[in-house]
Amino acid sequence: ERIRTYNFPENRLSDHRVNYKANNLDSVMNGDLEAVIQALLDSDRASKLAGEN
Repeated sequence: ERIRTYNFPENRLSDHRVNYKANNLDSVMNGDLEAVIQALLDSDRASKLAGEN
């Protein structure tokens, strides 16, 4: 099962667990993780509210 895909030629990051895609891979690799972390937190919160956790 894939967790995350780093597509350097297209500057794209995909997190398959939370269906997150961004076209700023270079920024993420330089430490700009806020949007990635927020997507994970939002997914976790939604699953808890739905009673999945």
